[in-house]
Amino acid sequence: MNKHLEQLVKLSKFDKEIIGFEPQIKEQNDKLKVFLKTVDELNKKIDKLHIEIDEAKNKRIKNDIHLKELTDRIKEINTKYDSVKNEKEAKALQLEEEIAKEQIAFANNEIIRLDEISSSKEKILEELKTEVIQEEADVEELKSVISKNIEDLESKKEDIYKKKSELVEQIDGKILAFYEKIKRWTGNSAVVAIKKQACYGCHMKLTNRAYSDFLLTEEIFTCPHCGRIIYKEEEEDQE
Repeated sequence: MNKHLEQLVKLSKFDKEIIGFEPQIKEQNDKLKVFLKTVDELNKKIDKLHIEIDEAKNKRIKNDIHLKELTDRIKEINTKYDSVKNEKEAKALQLEEEIAKEQIAFANNEIIRLDEISSSKEKILEELKTEVIQEEADVEELKSVISKNIEDLESKKEDIYKKKSELVEQIDGKILAFYEKIKRWTGNSAVVAIKKQACYGCHMKLTNRAYSDFLLTEEIFTCPHCGRIIYKEEEEDQE
C-alpha cells in the first residue's frame, strides 16, 4: 500500500470514528429523556388529580350549602303546620316536606360519595408525589452519570479530530480533494476494502482483469462499479 493510499485509509477510519460518536452521545441523551418523560407524565397525573380533588371539594361545598337550605326549608315547613286551615294545605306541606327530606338524603349521600372520592384521590396523590421524588432523585443521579459519559465521549471525539487534523496537513491537496469529492456522495464509505474480490462499498465483484490490475498497481485505485477508493486489507485486519 503506497503512502497516499495509506493516508486515505486512516483518514476514512477517522471520519467513521467521528461519526460513530454521534449515536453514542444520542443514546446517552435518550436514556435521560426516558426518565424525564416519566417524571413529566407523573407530574401531569398529579396536576390532573389536584383538579379532580378541587372539583370534588367544590361540589361538596355546594352540597353543604344546599343541605343547609333544605334543613332551613324543613324548619320553615314545620312552622307552617300550626297555621294549616284544611287537609289540602296539610297534604301540600307534607308533600313538600317529603321532597325536601328526599333531597336531604340525596345531598348527604352525595357528600359521602364526594368525600370518598377526595380521600381516594388524595391517597393516590401522595403515592404519586413519593414516586416523583424518587424519579427526580434517579434523574439527578442519571444526569451525573450521563454527563460524565458524554464528557468522555466528547474527549475521545476531540482526540480523533486532532489526529485527523494532523493527518490532513500531511496529505497532498489534490488527493485530499479527490477523497472529499467521493465522500460527498458515499458518506463515510469513500475508502473501502476489497474482500473475496468484491468491493465492500457496493458489494460488486471485480472482474479477474480489474482485480489483477488492482493487485499490481501501486497507485490509488477506484472500484470500477461505484467509484469508491479501494484497498486490500492487511492480514491482521481481515476477518
